[in-house]
Amino acid sequence: MSGTKLYKNIVNIGGVLIVGLLLAIFITLFLNSYPSIREYKFNFFTSKIWDPVFEKFGALPFIIGTLLTSFISLVISIPFSLSVSLFVSEYYENAFFSRIFETLIDLLAGIPSVIYGLWGFFYVTPIVRNIQIKFLLPPTGVSILTASLVLSIMIIPYASSIAKEVIKLVPNDLKEAGYSLGASQYEVIRKVIFPYAKSGIFAGILLSLGRALGETMAVTMVIGNSIQLPKNIFQPGNTIASIIANEFTEAVGELHLSSLIELGLILFLITLIINLIANLIIKKYTFFEI
Repeated sequence: MSGTKLYKNIVNIGGVLIVGLLLAIFITLFLNSYPSIREYKFNFFTSKIWDPVFEKFGALPFIIGTLLTSFISLVISIPFSLSVSLFVSEYYENAFFSRIFETLIDLLAGIPSVIYGLWGFFYVTPIVRNIQIKFLLPPTGVSILTASLVLSIMIIPYASSIAKEVIKLVPNDLKEAGYSLGASQYEVIRKVIFPYAKSGIFAGILLSLGRALGETMAVTMVIGNSIQLPKNIFQPGNTIASIIANEFTEAVGELHLSSLIELGLILFLITLIINLIANLIIKKYTFFEI
């Protein structure tokens, strides 16, 4: 067997294993959440009540909390992610301190989430509490905004690392052609680099969103863990991951446990859809379009 055929066989086997693993996870979650699906049906997505005592469960507050924290953190992190990627790949590509800075940013991805949670609780929470006091809001400190700020820092390495690699793929000939026409560095970045690398940058942003959706420990420590539907970002809330972490070991009733697993199934599907969209963007749009 030639090396090429062996490589293809290994890739095919790996693909089959990954698909099989995803199907196994989905089937396991679906079967264990079926009592909740059968009992509440679509009302599970629209109900705001989460009461284990009377076995009434609704996922709406946690779905809203998950989407709010993830998208707010994504909006906050995008400018910093793009700035970091441009700094290390364009402005100071070969500088020694640029490589150090790049390494430090990558190290952020390796810090345990519980450390981010502790840092957010002792440093970010007082800042948000002062903001709440100025707006005459209950000074809890823990809130949707607090969790979003912590999450935004956590996902910066993911989006910036992908954007950095994509920006480095821009041919020097294209950039030099822009400079020869009298374009400034800002104009080359805006009219040459970004159009060339837009699909990769956008896919990296979506992948970092998938990372934010599933974060558990750091969010649990700073979001407030309220089962009420938040009316604004300064109020405590809950995410799908945090409610599962808080109640899974204490769930004794069949419907309670099944509802928590259904929440996990919802989070699995949301994350899977976002990652599929990111992969489709990478495949559909090449890096060679301007």
